[in-house]
Amino acid sequence: MKRHLVSAADLTRDDALLILDTAEELAQLSGRAVKKLPTLRGRTVVNLFFEDSTRTKTSFEVAEKRLSADVINFSAKGSSVSKGESLKDTALTLQAMGADAVVIRHHASGAPARLAQSDWLRGSVINAGDGTHEHPTQALLDAFTMRRHLNPGNGRDLAGRRITIVGDVLHSRVARSNVHLLTTLGAEVTFVAPPTLMPIGIENWPCQVSYDLDAVLPKTDALMMLRVQRERMNAAFFPTEREYSRRYGMDGIRMAQLPEHAIVMHPGPMVRGMEITAEVADSPRCTVVEQVANGVSVRMAVLYLLLGGAVFADNAEPARTETNEAAQ
Repeated sequence: MKRHLVSAADLTRDDALLILDTAEELAQLSGRAVKKLPTLRGRTVVNLFFEDSTRTKTSFEVAEKRLSADVINFSAKGSSVSKGESLKDTALTLQAMGADAVVIRHHASGAPARLAQSDWLRGSVINAGDGTHEHPTQALLDAFTMRRHLNPGNGRDLAGRRITIVGDVLHSRVARSNVHLLTTLGAEVTFVAPPTLMPIGIENWPCQVSYDLDAVLPKTDALMMLRVQRERMNAAFFPTEREYSRRYGMDGIRMAQLPEHAIVMHPGPMVRGMEITAEVADSPRCTVVEQVANGVSVRMAVLYLLLGGAVFADNAEPARTETNEAAQ
């Protein structure tokens, strides 16, 4: 991890633990009457969203405001982009406005990487989800949530923990970022999905593959259900919703097969009745709401470390003493 956060694969184990540990410290802010730090005062962060988003965009905005940054929300709809403006021209415009960081969500896989590798922006680029490629801050908040339940404490990873990710792996940027980050942290990842929803070449990923959810459940420490992304499907990938739910949906009977300490996760939004029943979604073992809260802490940590100038494991740039002290 250097100036940008584009892919979870760019994070070393030390980088990932630094972000998780920093998020743990920043999470204490949520219990205070005044939930703000002056760390990014005078810095400008642009939320550049080319796709609709509610929770990710709001989560980043809350994180940025809690660090006292000046926040600009830029939506493609109703902007110059809808009139045909290119990504380059949009970036040059934001650079001229003095953006110190750009949080970008784009329907095209690779758009954040293109922005980070160009000379169009001098600020940091944070990938908030690109096509079916990656969503690194979602993976970080998922790992943060798992560590709190399965191996709490600063400096600890997820070594030996067994994580099962179920559903539409083919279209999921969450799955791709999670497999990179979780294996970096020492976890064992198993994907479960219909064969039609497994990506080509998944045998080369650092994970196990299964088509039998019931066989995997008793050996699972954390179960992550994925959303079925119908908006990205141009064909029938399974016979019916009822058939999908019967083979890959999570219900109370299947939850009983999990070990007592296991948690159930979902990146949201959930499709109740198909991917997950209300009984599971509303149970104390389901961490969906907790994941949303943790997302703010993790995104604060990413912004703080990228813009505050902290030294990452493979980054030789010196720390910015003034901003670090301001955060104390």
